[in-house]
Amino acid sequence: MQNVTLFFGVVVSAAVFFLTPVYGLILYIVALAWYPSYLSVPVGTIDFTVRRVVILAIFANLFLRTNLPKQFKFIWLDKLVVIYFLCQILAGSITAQSLPAFLVNRAGAVFDMVLPYFAVRMIIRNKQQYLTLLKGILIIAAPLAIIGFYQCLTGNNPVGFLMKYNAWLVSSKYTPLARVGFYRANVTFSVSIMFGLFFAMFGPVCAGILHNTKKYKTLCWIGLGLMGVGIFSSMSSGPVLAGILSVFFVAFYRWRKYWKPILIIIIIMCGSVEIISNRHFYDILGGFTFNPRTAWYRSKLIDVVLFEGGMSGHWLTGWGLFTDAGWGLRIDGRRSDMVNHYLLVLTRFGLTGLVPFLAMCTMAVKRLIDAYRASVFDSDKWLVWCLSAALFGLAVAFMSVSLFGQPTTIFYMMLGLCGAMPMVINRQNYLRLLKLTDFRPQGVFPSGE
Repeated sequence: MQNVTLFFGVVVSAAVFFLTPVYGLILYIVALAWYPSYLSVPVGTIDFTVRRVVILAIFANLFLRTNLPKQFKFIWLDKLVVIYFLCQILAGSITAQSLPAFLVNRAGAVFDMVLPYFAVRMIIRNKQQYLTLLKGILIIAAPLAIIGFYQCLTGNNPVGFLMKYNAWLVSSKYTPLARVGFYRANVTFSVSIMFGLFFAMFGPVCAGILHNTKKYKTLCWIGLGLMGVGIFSSMSSGPVLAGILSVFFVAFYRWRKYWKPILIIIIIMCGSVEIISNRHFYDILGGFTFNPRTAWYRSKLIDVVLFEGGMSGHWLTGWGLFTDAGWGLRIDGRRSDMVNHYLLVLTRFGLTGLVPFLAMCTMAVKRLIDAYRASVFDSDKWLVWCLSAALFGLAVAFMSVSLFGQPTTIFYMMLGLCGAMPMVINRQNYLRLLKLTDFRPQGVFPSGE
């Protein structure tokens, strides 16, 4: 399968050079979603998946055939993405049992985290490109959701036979996993949770199309409905939680002026649970799980790590990238399952990694706030709101799931969209100003940076 993987990587990469950058980015998402994430080609010490090959082609196209890199201006979010990655290397270099293995791992992470982020930041510069990207995602997601639903009903994965070629799990094979009368779909993803997160993360973002198109609105609704089908097909609690919270956030758009009292009510309710009940407020999230035992484990994991000495002696740089701290043994006698992304970062890199990670996420939120405040028209506010909904749902779902594989890349692409959003909105305002005034000044569009 290595030759087949290399062939697809080369074909898709070649196609990138015949397309505009935004369509090249859509092809990258095709490679991410439609080709199994567990198939790779070793090049030196790094395993190249199809999407890792394609991201190199995207940057080659950007630097060789466009002037977008010259127009790029660093913002604080860009710097924090780089700082977070450098802090990972700093912390991991101290805790790694094998420094070469750690550095190889982080070198591969550059292709899945840093490069996709900067690709989005360079390419998405106006509203038309942004909407084109969203429409492309809907088209890519639709057949994936249909196949996932088929697997959910029958237990048959049409590409499951490829798992025996897994680059990291020798002799693995596809085994249907049943839950509450259905099967957990994963299709081209390594596990069902990550499959569901693909739809839970991209679905709310794509809802931004609805108030920005008059043509094919019915097809857009069908596409968004299939996003929900994809989430359901995974039969996984994390994607369901992210999807439900994102839908609530989107639905709240009409009453958004009441956000302050709603926030105060939520804080009071969480505080009341802490004071009155013998349970923590985050135990409530267990109501969104399919299995009460896994809900209890998620809650207990937070207690063990933060309040029962789980990080004792390791707060600064963590336990290391490949180390199991043994919390699972203390909870239910099994290997630790890091079903909390915040704790995953803390475990691996300590506060050295967690602080810049939180700063990076906070700066992404600030970019969205800036874009929302700059929006003059309701259709633009809706775009920002839907992207915010996706980030909100994921931020809360991080309490019950940690990212790996394709959703890690999607997360950094979402951060890239957050970074680009003020520019998208400011350029749209500028174009509308020109249209209203019929004024044609010399010079370039405002950068929005």
